[in-house]
Amino acid sequence: MEAKKIKIKTLIICLGAICFVEVARWLVTSKNLWDPMIGLGTARLFETILILLIVLLWGKGLTSVGLAPSKIFQGVIKGLTWSVGFGVLALLGFFILSIYGHNPLQLIKTRLPRWPGDILLFYLVGGIVAPIAEEVFFRGVLYGFFRRWGVVVALVLSTVLFVLPHLGGHGPPVTQIIGGLLFAVAYEIEGNLMTPITIHSLGNLTIFTISLLT
Repeated sequence: MEAKKIKIKTLIICLGAICFVEVARWLVTSKNLWDPMIGLGTARLFETILILLIVLLWGKGLTSVGLAPSKIFQGVIKGLTWSVGFGVLALLGFFILSIYGHNPLQLIKTRLPRWPGDILLFYLVGGIVAPIAEEVFFRGVLYGFFRRWGVVVALVLSTVLFVLPHLGGHGPPVTQIIGGLLFAVAYEIEGNLMTPITIHSLGNLTIFTISLLT
């Protein structure tokens, strides 16, 4: 993957835009003007749009974040292939944990809303909107910026920064650590952001479905 695709100016403007949106979301949700999930989805949607506009206006275009329009479909296909392969490895890991007396479902269990409409909204935001926004920022912008110092530095720093917002749950963020590394490796190898977006989205939707069924 090409290094130095994201300039410091682009990164700073993106960080400023995200901070602005997050403050606005906090102000709105703190006053109970919106359902928190609607607020989260709206914020992530705006953040995605703003980041893409920023890389178009002040960066090197959509190709700098791995979103060349002509390669979007190819990236989705690659993402499906990666998802199948990772799914097989995950099943093998679950089987091994079960043999040693551990419950692997505890690692991915997600608390879902009770009502069908809220569950649908949860799937939409957590399974589609949020993964797109997170991949655009954490892999497209952050990984692309850190890549100037090598693959290992970019992998570690982008994954650490990806995990930090997900802290606060029960137990260590194992799925976020594995996911962050997987998404970054897929982006490094394929050079196409649609690949980690597809893996991330399908992974979240699978986790939600398992949690719903169990």
